[in-house]
Amino acid sequence: MKLFYIIFFSFLFSFSINGQALSGKIIDDRYEAVIGAYIIHLNSAVHAFTNEFGLFNLQNVAIGDTLEIMHLGFENQQIIVNDFSDPLQIQLEKSIFQIEDIVVSQSTKATNILSFIDLKTNPVQSAQEILTNVPGLFIGQHAGGGKAEQIFLRGFDIDHGTDVQLTVDGLPVNMVSHAHGQGYADLHFLIPETIDFIDFGKGPYYTDKGNFATAGYVNLKTKDQLEQSIVGLEVGQFNTQRALGMFNLLPKRANHNAYIASEYLRSDGPFESPQDFHRFNIMGKYTGKLTEKDHFSFIGSHFTSQWNASGQIPIRAVQMGLISRFGAIDDTEGGTTSRSNFALNYNRFINDQTFIKNSVYYSMYDFQLFSNFTFFLNDPVNQDQIMQQEKRQLWGIESELNKTYYHNIASTHLRAGVGLRHDRIKDNELSNTLNRVTTLSQLQFGDVKETNLYTYLNAEIDFQQWLIQTGIRLDYFQFNYLDRLQEATSYQDQDKIRLSPKLNILYNYTPNLQFYLKSGIGFHSNDTRVIIQETADAILPAAYGADLGTIWKPNRRLMLDVAAWYLLSEQEFVYVGDAGIVEPSGASRRLGLDLGLRYQVSDFLFADANVNYAYARSVEEAEGENFIPLAPILTSTGGLSFQKEQFTASLRYRFMHDRPANEDYSIVADGYFVTDFNAVYEWKKLSLGISIDNLFNQAWNETQFATESRLSFEDNSVEEIHFTPGTPFFLKGKVLYRF
Repeated sequence: MKLFYIIFFSFLFSFSINGQALSGKIIDDRYEAVIGAYIIHLNSAVHAFTNEFGLFNLQNVAIGDTLEIMHLGFENQQIIVNDFSDPLQIQLEKSIFQIEDIVVSQSTKATNILSFIDLKTNPVQSAQEILTNVPGLFIGQHAGGGKAEQIFLRGFDIDHGTDVQLTVDGLPVNMVSHAHGQGYADLHFLIPETIDFIDFGKGPYYTDKGNFATAGYVNLKTKDQLEQSIVGLEVGQFNTQRALGMFNLLPKRANHNAYIASEYLRSDGPFESPQDFHRFNIMGKYTGKLTEKDHFSFIGSHFTSQWNASGQIPIRAVQMGLISRFGAIDDTEGGTTSRSNFALNYNRFINDQTFIKNSVYYSMYDFQLFSNFTFFLNDPVNQDQIMQQEKRQLWGIESELNKTYYHNIASTHLRAGVGLRHDRIKDNELSNTLNRVTTLSQLQFGDVKETNLYTYLNAEIDFQQWLIQTGIRLDYFQFNYLDRLQEATSYQDQDKIRLSPKLNILYNYTPNLQFYLKSGIGFHSNDTRVIIQETADAILPAAYGADLGTIWKPNRRLMLDVAAWYLLSEQEFVYVGDAGIVEPSGASRRLGLDLGLRYQVSDFLFADANVNYAYARSVEEAEGENFIPLAPILTSTGGLSFQKEQFTASLRYRFMHDRPANEDYSIVADGYFVTDFNAVYEWKKLSLGISIDNLFNQAWNETQFATESRLSFEDNSVEEIHFTPGTPFFLKGKVLYRF
């Protein structure tokens, strides 16, 4: 295989370049680089894209040739080449978003462009909700608002992040060997108004994405600068208030931008026992050019949160009239958490064919959560409350070299990366507690050190109509655990290597019709505490995936994307309610179909719908007993969005079909259909808006589990649905002032 790559790339690089090469840079009205702009040579249909510096290189160009430059959100522009004496600089003018401006062959991720439109036309309430802009991704809260949401994607109950990799500006969000569950991903440290773009991909097909990127990945990019400073206030039902401040610190400095953003949120929620939820965020970001070749950014943020929770209540307690849907069996649940982040990104431009991206990050993290899933099952006197807590330091570094080669028949873009992530976790604990005050017994208590060293190589070969992406990733993990409940004073350790090849082929039949085949191997790591107990083979279970799909724009206002997919996972994770942890089990197989539709009804009205079907089964269990609990079967999202001048509005729905809550489908997690509405009107420097969650006040269950529990008066335990009720009709109003 290595010999094949050497011969193949040597063959490509041997081609000579005929004609002249045209270099240039594309900027916006603020003289900032426009990344990912599409430049097409109309005389030959040869094309190029701008890189992270807004630079491009187009081959075989002659004096008098015509180029067209396109990018979503900007006016298309045509220019005639007059000379080659200096690099070309082109400034684009902004325009409203139009589906007709999208050319499918412009991008290897056309669906990301559509989600960019969704982000601009559908205001969201939290950073976690931004994830739902990924077609087919659902979230659910079941612990009072401060805990990370449960995630569903492609037939996975991902719990809090076991099978989707989340990052913010490259900073990892998923927590390995977390006290509550493997891959725990809490995005609440991110202020939603600071988010500029969503980059995502489904499946294990991306060389630079490692641990947890099996069902997919999501990277949220924050704004580099603010056009204006903003202060805002939101007030809503259930004693909800939110204050926002975003301040541009360098409004008139060329090549330098800085801002600070802060958010405070409190709410009691719709529950009879008030959540008393408080969250505070503060973030600062600086971006600048040290020279024209050196781009630099620094981000610092801090987040704290505390809350009470009513937990997951048994359906029988509601049916017997003991409590209402918004009542509680044990209202002493809740928690506190905080996270401080520091990230430095430095990009070095060498020439129009070569640049280097570097990043360094560090996080400090605290977490404490009190839960009671089984009530009086194990302790009829004190109840079954558990506490999970940890203190963590997380740091890492990554460097990536990008180099492009140009040939007569193709261009080749190479990416070679190397990185290191290290987690040091102190006092990782699971204990039985009473009323969040007294520790009755410690079930797990220890320290974790986990290190991931990785490298990858990816080649993207562009034959104009054909695009081949191939690469390989190598990950090395070292796991160390000190069990402080045992007499031993030394760390137990394991290590493992995982090799992950990828191959994606895209074919642009026409500029508006693309076919693709994606394939690759990914993985998710197991919790260090589990690894020490098991054989080394269970450390990094692999996921083998393939996608076959098409993106088609049959006319200027309609866009469709369809994908049939398959994923085989060597090991599944199962939620264990009475222990409050996630444990590994056997292999699973999933296959499904994703369908997305975007239609521009008029210049100002957009319609969209996503339908996602998944067939998920355990490989090692007998037929009829091989259902995967809580795995989504059929989901759909969509709605209408209106955007004209100062007024924007959207009406959105989300639907999840009934699904199995246990392995033989004898317990059913009920589906739901919920509709939300929001509208914003801008008047001079003011923005006035309203949002309504659950417009039609449907009674729905946001999260559900099949759990065995016992109430105080019961002689025997019962296994049935335990649920957290979804938000009822929830009205909020907001006002923003820009200056």
